Amino acid sequence: MTIEWNLILRIFVAGILGGLIGFEREIRAKEAGVRTHFIVALGSALFMIISQFAFTGQFDHARVAAQVVSGIGFIGAGVIIFQKNVVRGITTAAGLWVAAAIGLACGSGMFAIAIAATLMTIICLETMHFVTRKIGEKIFSVSVKEEDPEVLVSLAETFKKEGVDVESMSITDGKAVFQVRSHQKDYLSIVKKILALTKDFKVEIV
Repeated sequence: MTIEWNLILRIFVAGILGGLIGFEREIRAKEAGVRTHFIVALGSALFMIISQFAFTGQFDHARVAAQVVSGIGFIGAGVIIFQKNVVRGITTAAGLWVAAAIGLACGSGMFAIAIAATLMTIICLETMHFVTRKIGEKIFSVSVKEEDPEVLVSLAETFKKEGVDVESMSITDGKAVFQVRSHQKDYLSIVKKILALTKDFKVEIV
């Protein structure tokens, strides 16, 4: 049996490039890291190679690639979390989607475009992380338990007076949920201010 070193190189490069994107996600403590991105990219490359070389006769080689594109959506959906009115994991899901595309490119032998796509993805993620930390905004939830709704309304007014930007407020079953907006650079100071203003309540910040 002939060892197809060229094909092995394709899946190896795919795994490495996918792993680079995963490494960026992992150092940001995101939902999917090196192992997930590595396996997604490698698997996509393998599927592409199978579609090109495993079958003889007249076949549409694009059909397997198309199934990879749609199938990766299930993994992407698995890392998206909706919790406490906050959506997390969309960027990581997009990273998995790109890792799959990079894997397909490597499986087709298109190394240059795969490397370019990897570099562009990492540059975009890192640049936007830096920019958002400097000038970006953050929305987070503050849950306060209190049976008296008038006290909760009064607390909202106190937030406003103290410069806490409350976008919205909902009160249900003795609990108020405030949606607060702040600049990324001011996040910790705003949280400290909120904790000081709610020291007599049971508070949860997400």
